[in-house]
Amino acid sequence: MEKLIDSLKKLSNAHGISGHEDGIRAIMEAELKPYVDEVITDKMGNLIATKKGEGPSIMIATHMDEIGLMVQYIDDKGFLKFVKIGGWFDSTLHSQRVIVHTKNGPIPGVIGCKPPHVMKEEDRKRPVKSEDMFIDVGATSREDAEKMGITVGTPVSMDREVVALANGKITGKAFDNRAGCAILLEVMRQLAEKNIKATIYAVGTVQEEVGLKGARTSAFSLDPDIALAVDTTVAGDHPGIEKKDAAVEQGKGGVITVADASGRGLIASPQVVKWLKETADSKHIPYQLEVGDGGTTDATAIHLTREGIPSSVISVVTRYIHSPVEVVDMADVKACVDLLVNAIENIENYF
Repeated sequence: MEKLIDSLKKLSNAHGISGHEDGIRAIMEAELKPYVDEVITDKMGNLIATKKGEGPSIMIATHMDEIGLMVQYIDDKGFLKFVKIGGWFDSTLHSQRVIVHTKNGPIPGVIGCKPPHVMKEEDRKRPVKSEDMFIDVGATSREDAEKMGITVGTPVSMDREVVALANGKITGKAFDNRAGCAILLEVMRQLAEKNIKATIYAVGTVQEEVGLKGARTSAFSLDPDIALAVDTTVAGDHPGIEKKDAAVEQGKGGVITVADASGRGLIASPQVVKWLKETADSKHIPYQLEVGDGGTTDATAIHLTREGIPSSVISVVTRYIHSPVEVVDMADVKACVDLLVNAIENIENYF
């Protein structure tokens, strides 16, 4: 468990918004190389690590990108206007510390807006929108900001690091989907010590948060027999949310997706779901089933590739998803590792 926690901390504390996953890819490549036969980066930027075998081929996809921001405009006083890259809820952005990733290196900044003291009464009653916010790096002019290396298109990420909470829970940024990345690394480490006949494609995908883009191109290239996305899913166990909106809870194991986005995204292969359920039952690994009506994952793009690829998702229940303070239970993270390792050991009995 300690190695798994350390891996998640390292990945979460690193930075890599959609389209700028280089730092995360470097970490994953270094970690995966000892356990696989080949590691490549494709034209899209996906990391593909292959452990060769003679049995069926399985693609395990986990996206490397995190939601972030991008500089859209620098005003005359040196304040940065930005656009959201990925699905931010605007209220979570207000008053956050950020890191502006310039060509000269990282620069700290803060997200500001008009203070409530000078707002009209009706404006104070409304949530502040992202278009009314800006990033302050301390620059005195546009020229000053440009000298720092800031340009239009400079990526921006949240300035947060992982800390421990009580009872095995931890909080940090980008657990969506650095939790999935940490799971993939641990799974491949454990499988390296076993006699696995399947061919395994361990794939770190790019640009999931902005359209499942890397999953689509890598799945087309690999054309696996089966695929699993490893991701996070919304918790239904805290105030303000009802079980009808999110039925899964922290501390009750990993989540096997039956369908998401009300079927508009993925309707999982019944055979894949059966394989995962029966593996978990036989090995006494805690798990939950999910039928969701909200978001979707890389599996949606993968399962529609070529003539179709039987797919499902294994997810970690995550509180406050798409915020800088996401929370996971490490027991759930470990349960996802255990399910994946045991399922792949058992794959030839199903496919």
